[in-house]
Amino acid sequence: MATIRDWPRRTPDAGRRTPDAGRRTPDAGRRTPDAGRRTPDTGHRTPAAPAPAPVFGLSPDWLLHDGRPLAAATVLSHPEQLDRLRAACPEAAGTAVLAGDPCYDRILAALPHRDRFRRALGVAPGQRLVVVNSTWSPGSLFGDDDSEGDLLPSLLPRLAAELPADEYRAAAVLHPNIWHGHGPGQIRAWLDRARRAGLALVDPLEDWRQALIAADCVIGDHGSVTYYAAAIGRPVLLGAFPGGALDPGSPVAALGRAAPRLRPYDGLRAQVDHAVGHHDPGRFRAQAEHVSSAPGRSAALLRRAFYGLIGIPEPAGRPALLDPLRLPSYAPAERTAPVRVLSRLTDASGAPEIAVVRRATDDGPYSDTGIDDIDDIGWDAHTSVHEDTPDPGRLRIADVIVRYGAADDPRVGPPAAWTAEVLGRHPGCALAVYVTGPGRCTVRTRGGDLLQLTARPGADGRGDLCDPAAHASALHAWLAGGKSVEEAVTGGITVVTGRVRHGVDVERDDDGLAV
Repeated sequence: MATIRDWPRRTPDAGRRTPDAGRRTPDAGRRTPDAGRRTPDTGHRTPAAPAPAPVFGLSPDWLLHDGRPLAAATVLSHPEQLDRLRAACPEAAGTAVLAGDPCYDRILAALPHRDRFRRALGVAPGQRLVVVNSTWSPGSLFGDDDSEGDLLPSLLPRLAAELPADEYRAAAVLHPNIWHGHGPGQIRAWLDRARRAGLALVDPLEDWRQALIAADCVIGDHGSVTYYAAAIGRPVLLGAFPGGALDPGSPVAALGRAAPRLRPYDGLRAQVDHAVGHHDPGRFRAQAEHVSSAPGRSAALLRRAFYGLIGIPEPAGRPALLDPLRLPSYAPAERTAPVRVLSRLTDASGAPEIAVVRRATDDGPYSDTGIDDIDDIGWDAHTSVHEDTPDPGRLRIADVIVRYGAADDPRVGPPAAWTAEVLGRHPGCALAVYVTGPGRCTVRTRGGDLLQLTARPGADGRGDLCDPAAHASALHAWLAGGKSVEEAVTGGITVVTGRVRHGVDVERDDDGLAV
């Protein structure tokens, strides 16, 4: 049973978008301003003051039938909800049961597994995970009830364009009604550019809690997902917030007054970094206190209520338990959009290092956004393209061509055969890269060298989750900078992404040279 929370006062299907691919009509399905109205003197009635809009979930429209409560028990998570229920629908107040919040309890129990959830999303040490979420209403981040309109579909490609791929990871959590209302095909079409740039679309039923726990910053709206993020201490930026559609006395409305706003047309990286760097973990303490009056106890309270309703005793000696959050499947970013790579080879300390900054790009309106946030003097540029790019013409101008897959995949492998095939088909390509797993890839150079690149594990023995394609681009910069394959084999290479250094071993693969 779901707890009642502070939802918009609108019906769930208000403001639906038309199914036209890639664009929503802001006024689709709305009436013209005078539709259905009577003329002022019809019936000679005196115009009455409009009645206050009902609060979602707490009004008589939701809770009563013929003046009597619909439910035998109305489950609430906090006494402040009971106070508002008594004010909005006193007839249903007698059915109220304070039973905490099982969703919040599952999140609290899983907080110690934050690092596991981050690794499941392919987030490497030193990377920041930005989770963008939208609830279901016209005033949401994915809604069209704002003068700005259609913010989320343009925001997500900009995140990919502005945030360096090896320093940030982006994920989106969309309300299940968004998926149901428009259909998975339409949602994926709307977000196609962002997905090709590496955006993760998170399962809206199972894995959104894990994404919140893993997040470094959450961009959201007035939905419960954003509220949970604030409650567990995550930095929050509000991309949309229809304050007029909420009960002003609700905790969600209070969150809208406390959380900073996203400036959608300013640089996104600076805003994310500021939100993370200047976040006070206690900023949303008041909101956290209103999530549940019985944190960790919802299972016991709910079971007691359920067994009381059916009139039998609870099982003796058996604790009431909630299912733990599952560990999501490993799903690192795989970019099929072309990637612009800036690289710089340095010898300042006597140990050569290759700094790499990668950003997904395309021919869209945001393809160059964010590139100018570093001084490109002294940086070399090249283009890395996934073999499955939607635009095959990009392969003809690619310096590096990449594929991800198992080494024993009979369709395209083994890596030695695939790399030889790619270099033979694309004479302008300098490096063919077959990524076989976390921290590992096979590379064939235009000079005919077949090499295995393997990232060295961290101090805790865990593998380096930086995309091996970044290591391959660093090797390309190494060779273009006048360094030899033999030097790389002898000492390995050090790849720098942001403030993180990755040691990468380079070995010859003599077994594959006969291909």
